[in-house]
Amino acid sequence: MVGSSLRPGLRSHNLSVRRDLLQMATNHLSHSKVPELVERLLCVDISPSGTSAVSSLGRLVEALKAVELPEGVPLSTARRLVQEQLRKDIQDLSVLRFLLTNLVSAEGRVVWRVNLDAVSRHLDGLTRLPAFEAPYSGPVLFLGGANSEDFPEIERLFPEAEIEYVPDAGHWVHADQPQHFVDAVCRFLEQPPS
Repeated sequence: MVGSSLRPGLRSHNLSVRRDLLQMATNHLSHSKVPELVERLLCVDISPSGTSAVSSLGRLVEALKAVELPEGVPLSTARRLVQEQLRKDIQDLSVLRFLLTNLVSAEGRVVWRVNLDAVSRHLDGLTRLPAFEAPYSGPVLFLGGANSEDFPEIERLFPEAEIEYVPDAGHWVHADQPQHFVDAVCRFLEQPPS
C-alpha cells in the first residue's frame, strides 16, 4: 500500500526514514513490508519499548491544555507568561523551552501550533508501538540523549543498529544539542548504502 501511494518518480529511489515516533516507520516502512523502499532508518530518542519519555507525554499535553493563553500581547510576552504558568508542572527548563516553541501567533492570537485536543484523544495510538514480526536488517541509527533511558531492546530487533548517545541531551536531542544532532544525522546519511 505505501509503495503504491508514493509518486511514481519517488518509487525509483530508496528512502532514508527519520522518525521521532518509531510507529510509522515500523508499521508502514518496515523492511518486511516494503524492503525495496527503505535504505536506512534513523530513530531519534525512541526505542521499541515505550518507557518514561513516551509515557510522560500525556502529562505534558494535559499541562499545555490547562494553560490560559494570554490575549493582546506579543508572542515573546505570551511565551514568558505561559512559561510562568507551566513551571509548576514542568520543572525541566530545556523541556519547557522546547514546548514553548510550539506557541505561535496566528490571525492576531497566540495559539498552540499543534492540536492538543487531537493529540490527547489519540495519544495511545501515537505512542503505542506495533508488535514486531521480524527484525529490520538494514542500517539503523538510534540517536539518543545520554540522559535518556529509552534503549533496552534495540539490538534484538535491529541487528545492524548503531546507538549514539549525545552528551548533555535528554529526550529532545535536536533541541538540547542541535549541532551534535545535525552532525550525527549527516554522518549517518552520508554513509554508502550497505
